[in-house]
Amino acid sequence: MKSALLLIPLLLGSAGAQAKELTVMISGGFKAAWDTLSPRFARQEGITLHTVAGPSMGKTPQAIPARLARGEPADVVIMVGDALTGLEKKGETLPGSRVELADSRIGAVIRQGATPVKIGSESELRTTLLKAGSIAYSDSASGKYVSSQLFSRLGIEDQVRNKAVKVERIPVASEVAAGKYSIGFQQVSELLPVPGVTFIGELPAKLQYTTRFAGAVVRTSGQPDEASKLLHWLASPENQKAVLASGLHSVTASKPVREADTVQ
Repeated sequence: MKSALLLIPLLLGSAGAQAKELTVMISGGFKAAWDTLSPRFARQEGITLHTVAGPSMGKTPQAIPARLARGEPADVVIMVGDALTGLEKKGETLPGSRVELADSRIGAVIRQGATPVKIGSESELRTTLLKAGSIAYSDSASGKYVSSQLFSRLGIEDQVRNKAVKVERIPVASEVAAGKYSIGFQQVSELLPVPGVTFIGELPAKLQYTTRFAGAVVRTSGQPDEASKLLHWLASPENQKAVLASGLHSVTASKPVREADTVQ
């Protein structure tokens, strides 16, 4: 009896050592899809998933590269492809572990109850921006595109300069919902989950900016096989319905996007 009791702590310790856990660092554009899909994977695999949210880039301490640089533990990173490439070059991820997950496009919202506007064509978008009392865009590369390229391509850079504002760190839609700005631009998947706004559509096709989201296994992961399994599961055909519902688009090319691959 005494020997059996002595074995209990050993057995409990062994069970604890075998418990599977993964820490996933993820940026905003893929998070809505992640929030739907991750509980399914956790149940399927009997694994505990810890989610750490942060931008793919930027100077804030919450940014994924900054977290990894100061030694925060992680098994998987899911982020904008260009920023992930930066981590790959620094040796932060396992070679060959990258998985392309989804493509993201820019859209716009207005405050719920506000007078409807249109952005479906170049002329409609130009008119809407010129009439808007204020314009908000993100501090990620989607915002960089809006401020440095979109306005100039529309020929209205000078007219909107004093009313276009960069929103740092927090969702653009939340500021629009609070009535601080007339219209806000960000990735569609980051706009849709925010209450209090009306989604008015994506940018017109010829003015659109597509961003690739991808994931990779962190070089220091203690469970690289399980981490890799998670990424391939997220990219599988069975999960595309949840990806599309979040406002993202299925990946149509296996190679990373190069022309526009740098949003949050």
